[in-house]
Amino acid sequence: MVVGEDGLLPLPWLRPALQQALDRRAHALLLQAAPGIGGLEFMLTLAQAWLCEAHAGAAGRPCGRCESCRLVQARTHPDLLVVLPEALRVALGWTGQGDEDASTDGSAKGRRKPSRQIRIDEVRLAIDWVTQSSSRGRAKVVLLHPAEAMNLQAASALLKTLEEPPGEARLVLGTRDEALLLPTVRSRCQRIRLAAPQPGEALAWLQGQGVRDPQVLLAAAGGGPLAALDMARAGVDGAGWTALPGAVRTGQAASLAGWPVPQALDALQKLCHDALRVSLGVAPRYFPPQSVPVGASLQALAAWSRSLARVARHDEHPWNEGLLIEALVAEGRACWQEATTRRARDPRGLDKLPA
Repeated sequence: MVVGEDGLLPLPWLRPALQQALDRRAHALLLQAAPGIGGLEFMLTLAQAWLCEAHAGAAGRPCGRCESCRLVQARTHPDLLVVLPEALRVALGWTGQGDEDASTDGSAKGRRKPSRQIRIDEVRLAIDWVTQSSSRGRAKVVLLHPAEAMNLQAASALLKTLEEPPGEARLVLGTRDEALLLPTVRSRCQRIRLAAPQPGEALAWLQGQGVRDPQVLLAAAGGGPLAALDMARAGVDGAGWTALPGAVRTGQAASLAGWPVPQALDALQKLCHDALRVSLGVAPRYFPPQSVPVGASLQALAAWSRSLARVARHDEHPWNEGLLIEALVAEGRACWQEATTRRARDPRGLDKLPA
């Protein structure tokens, strides 16, 4: 999602916020955006505007045509540094970015799963980099996303640079929730919050991207159009998503065959969430209403939710992915089986009374 030659960000719901950010003369910005609405794309466009060499009029938008803009789009601009966790770089396909841990030589270092943290060494390298002279004479821009991926030591190391960036340097930190950051980090930045698009706007955009069943996938993505687009590109369609609750109820782990563990976990957590809502008489959020089976045991769903959360905290562990997903689907299936067994044991429903 790069700026085209018209200088417009191809995510229309973010354009007002982009103008707001360009109107500010802040040296440090904190950008809060819900997942899937384009936070990182916004940050890259903002950096492109700051580094644009064509002075694209009073609007301040990047021209999309000058050499600087093209270097940003190719991720090779010498005055732009994007600091991301290894896992996010891999997910984005940003290989060859100096990530030594992505080696393929069969070593233990190459086999370990990419880190989801931004390490203190990476922050220190960014601080050293930003103090150097600009290669193209305009500015130095550091994008760090997500900022909550920094541990305490990494965040503390960044404080002085946030407060007094050298020269024309600018820093932009992206986060899904600023409450996850140190107060000392938040206090050194001007803040911008990106609003999610209205459903109609998001659906129209997804249709323009050629996404089938956009309404189903938009709900599945929690309202994030870019997340819905990623799901479509990963091969998830409306029919498959709608069929997933029934498949889990009958223990069909093959319905998640080939899904990476984080993606499968996300889908199962959303199903567990919606099954809890349905059991309490509330409409589901992520799945079509009629697709979520009724009658699951609340106690079993709560236990399944805890299991899913526990695995999600350790999804970097070298699991046997097939066996793990089978076990989690089997536990999900048991939520409905247990309720059926209880009703057969106590048809009056007395098993639902508090102990």
